[in-house]
Amino acid sequence: MKINKLASTLLLALALIGSLSTGLHAATAYQLDVDSRQALHKLYAMNPKAVEIANEATAALVFPTIVKAGFIFGAQGGEGALIRSGGTTGYYHSSAVSYGLQAGVQKYSYVLFFMNHNALSYLKKSNGWEIGVGPSIVIVDAGAATTKSTTTMQGDIYAFIFRQEGLMAGLGIQGSKITRFYPSE
Repeated sequence: MKINKLASTLLLALALIGSLSTGLHAATAYQLDVDSRQALHKLYAMNPKAVEIANEATAALVFPTIVKAGFIFGAQGGEGALIRSGGTTGYYHSSAVSYGLQAGVQKYSYVLFFMNHNALSYLKKSNGWEIGVGPSIVIVDAGAATTKSTTTMQGDIYAFIFRQEGLMAGLGIQGSKITRFYPSE
C-alpha cells in the first residue's frame, strides 16, 4: 500500500516537472511585457535599493513568475523580458532541474540587473547561459541591499529574488539555464 502511494506521488511529481520544463509559455509578447514591468515595479516598491541599482544598470532581465516543483526530482521554469533603455529587447526562458531531498511547489520572481556591457554581451552571445558560469553574479537579499551603493557594487550582475509563495525548501537561481526564445506577438 505504501509503495503504491509513493509511486503515485512520484508519478504526479514527474508529470508536474514535465509540464514545467516543456512549457510555461506566455500567451503573447505583450502579456510577458506587462507582467515583467509589473514585477519590476513591485520590486522597486518593496526594495528602494533596487531602484538605485537599476539606475546604474545597463539592462534588467525580469522573470515575473518562476514555478519550482519537486518530489525528490525537481524542476523550475519561467519566462522573462530583457528591458533596456525603457524598451524590451528580447525574451528569455529560465529553467533548472534538481534532485535530492525536496518536496513542494513554490512561485517567485527574480530580476537580474546587468551592470556592464560585457555581462550583457555574454548573455546575448551565449547559446544558453548557465547562471554561475561566466559573469560574476551577486544575489542581493534585503539586508545586503541596504549596504550596497554605487561605489561598493563590484559584481557584473545583481539578482533580486522576491514575491515567494508556496512551500519548498531551497530557493535559488544558481544553475538555472537562460535561453532566448521568441513568443507569439
